[in-house]
Amino acid sequence: MDNDNEFGAFLKKHSVYVSKGSFDGFLYDLGEYPGAVYKPGIKQQVYGSILLLNNNPEILSVIDEYEGYGDAEAQPNLFVRKLIPVKTPANVLNCWVYLYNRPTYGYRQIPSGRYQ
Repeated sequence: MDNDNEFGAFLKKHSVYVSKGSFDGFLYDLGEYPGAVYKPGIKQQVYGSILLLNNNPEILSVIDEYEGYGDAEAQPNLFVRKLIPVKTPANVLNCWVYLYNRPTYGYRQIPSGRYQ
């Protein structure tokens, strides 16, 4: 988890690290940030960290706003929040994931599935 910015510090304060995880899909370099696309049933994986948010509904609202997700944001949203199966070393967990919601044409795919 990146603590080098204000949002990374916010997440660290309001969540607990659970595990590394991955899901079927593609990861793209969108310039300043990555964009993940969920594609069930493919071998390509997107990798990241699973966090358990503190039991406060406002935490998810803050994350939604940061990701530009929701009815009050520009439509169509740049990202959408979906509940998808995420594989961990121990099992599969259903997790909220922010997925890129626009065309990927012209963006470089990150073959490793990891955003460095």
